[in-house]
This record gives sequence, structure tokens and C-alpha cells, in this order.
Amino acid sequence: MTIRRRRAAIVGSIIALPALMLAAIYGSGFRFNLTPSYPIGLWRIEALDRSLIVGDLVFICPPETAAFTLGLERGYVRRGLCPGWLSPLIKTVVALPGQHVEIDDVVMIDRRVLPHSDVRAADAQGRALPSYTGGLVPFGHLFLHSSFAGSYDSRYFGPIPASGLLGLARPVLTVAAP
Repeated sequence: MTIRRRRAAIVGSIIALPALMLAAIYGSGFRFNLTPSYPIGLWRIEALDRSLIVGDLVFICPPETAAFTLGLERGYVRRGLCPGWLSPLIKTVVALPGQHVEIDDVVMIDRRVLPHSDVRAADAQGRALPSYTGGLVPFGHLFLHSSFAGSYDSRYFGPIPASGLLGLARPVLTVAAP
């Protein structure tokens, strides 16, 4: 083997090793959260072996809708490996099919105010932020929330299909956002 080929093999190995490690981590259900909606760091997708309940923290792929196209354009959501090349969301399930959601200055679910659910008319850059109009959560859908004030969640995009559910979200090695 020539020196040139040996160097190419070494460089190739140096490049390939991290890629293989990331693929192994991803294939094992681990994900990195880099958004402030929940603590930043390493999370794991845990299989759901029971019915979903209000309060579950989940990983879910967003649907390919106009709301998520807007979210991607404005940086509310990121690129990832979900359909439409969107990144999965980490959100808390706050309403299930059949529950009634009202949207005004805050979110109300079955006539109870959802804590930390102020609805903003504009984002941090002053752009108009359309909100969901409210109604019954349809069969096969979930209403999702994060208590982070700037979260892009169902307050703005409405209930999303439960078919995108990847599993429960479990923190592995995280730090609270500043």
C-alpha cells in the first residue's frame, strides 16, 4: 500500500467512525434535542406499551402541513428524518381525542386553563403568529404543549395525527436551557 493510499484510508476512517457512531446512536432510539422547549441534550425514544395518557412526554413526527412549512421557514422546527425531512418534536400530550380545546389569550382544555399556555400574537421577531381556532380533538389526533413560552406547539398548529408518534421521550443526559 502506498503512503498516499494509507493516508486516504486513515482519513476515511477518521471521518467514518463518528458517522457510524451517530448512526448507531440514532438506530438505538437516541436523539439530540437542541431546542429550548425541553432540556438540551441526549434523549431516548422509549417504546409505548400502553395507551397514551395526558401528561405523557413524547417524540412525534409532525405532519406535512402548511403550519409546519411555515414553522420550518421561520426556524420554529428543524430539518430531520421525519416525513418532509422535518425533525421530530418533543412535546407533552395535554389533550386526547374527544377533549374540547378553547384558544383565546390562554389555552383551555375541557374548560380548565392549561398552565403556561399564553397564546402570542407574534413571534420573537414580531411576525404574526397564527393560532389554532379550537374545537374537539379529532379521533386519531393529539393536542401537544410545552410550557416554554416560545414553544411552537398545538396552540399554533392545532392537533396533529397520533400516527406520527415515535414513543415516549426520556432524558438521558440533558442540561436546562439558560
